[in-house]
Amino acid sequence: MQRRDILRTGLTAGIALLGAACQQKRPSVGGGMISANRRIRWRLATSWPPNFPVFEHGPRRLAELVEKMSGGHFTIEVDSAGKHKAPFGVFDMVRNGTYEMGHTAAYYWKGKELAMSLLTTVPFGMNVWEQYAWFFYGGGMELMQKVFGKHGLLSFPAGNTGVQMGGWFRKEIRSVEDFRGLKIRVPGLGGEVLARLGAEPITLPAGELYTALEKRVIDAVEWVSPAVDLTMGFQEIAEYYYLGWHEPAAELQYLVNKRRFEELPPDFQTMLVVAMKETALDATSEFFARNVEGLESLRMRYPQVKILRFPDGVIAELKRQTQLLLQEYASANPLFREVWEHQQRFLERARRWTELSEFYYLTIR
Repeated sequence: MQRRDILRTGLTAGIALLGAACQQKRPSVGGGMISANRRIRWRLATSWPPNFPVFEHGPRRLAELVEKMSGGHFTIEVDSAGKHKAPFGVFDMVRNGTYEMGHTAAYYWKGKELAMSLLTTVPFGMNVWEQYAWFFYGGGMELMQKVFGKHGLLSFPAGNTGVQMGGWFRKEIRSVEDFRGLKIRVPGLGGEVLARLGAEPITLPAGELYTALEKRVIDAVEWVSPAVDLTMGFQEIAEYYYLGWHEPAAELQYLVNKRRFEELPPDFQTMLVVAMKETALDATSEFFARNVEGLESLRMRYPQVKILRFPDGVIAELKRQTQLLLQEYASANPLFREVWEHQQRFLERARRWTELSEFYYLTIR
């Protein structure tokens, strides 16, 4: 199967599915085309605790959609990190075929391939719709498959959190000096930028964050945004909640074992790709709606929490250190440079339209 065929999504994929149903004389179950009545059962591992708000909705909806479209012939069993016990082992479990799929985030795997750190989000980078445009119409999907294909994997967008908050802090951040020695849970490039300011970034799974903050194993925690953060209880411990800079468009990820995907009948491949794109849009919409509700709840129920911006001087230094870090990685790693420069070229074009449309409208609304 050609890479372009694998990446084809949305309406094109839907039309292909309908065309296959019309052209081939195979039994149909539940209105869907079934490949010679084959029954296929996959397993999907998530990086999230069981019943985790919003995050777990996507893969479970994916399983429901695929089962319905296939008339029960293609099923996917979803295992949370509470079952498989390896939230940061999803990459290897999908690569080695223990699971056919994963639901996780690309920047967790920068130790496998540095360029993967660019494929969730980039500090001060693209917003949600700029990034989706880059993925689906700007060449981003081809680059993502190039990065993950080296490891026998395919990667697909799985839903975007939108702009994430800058984190929960026990103390107010007044200057860059306040980051020195600060233990903070924060992944990805944002964590590396904070390390350059003297912070100590720590990566912990979701299920350990509340206890780590409560017992002062960490001094601050960056997680997501009000949609999820309030369910974690951070507002009961930390007083300062900062606006974000490091994850302007954090894209979740479906990891797929490439060999197992290529073994699927073409109509099952199409069902899976369509379901992944549908659940990505659904998750992105749910994150926004839940953030609206979460912010309202935060303001009404937890008036002691102060929602703050980082000082201008801190933001300026974060920007400067971000650019230095990205340039250093680009100089040292050709694949990282290829992806980063491609993103930068697209953003330079996209931001002109964003400023003329979205930004202008927000200033006059």
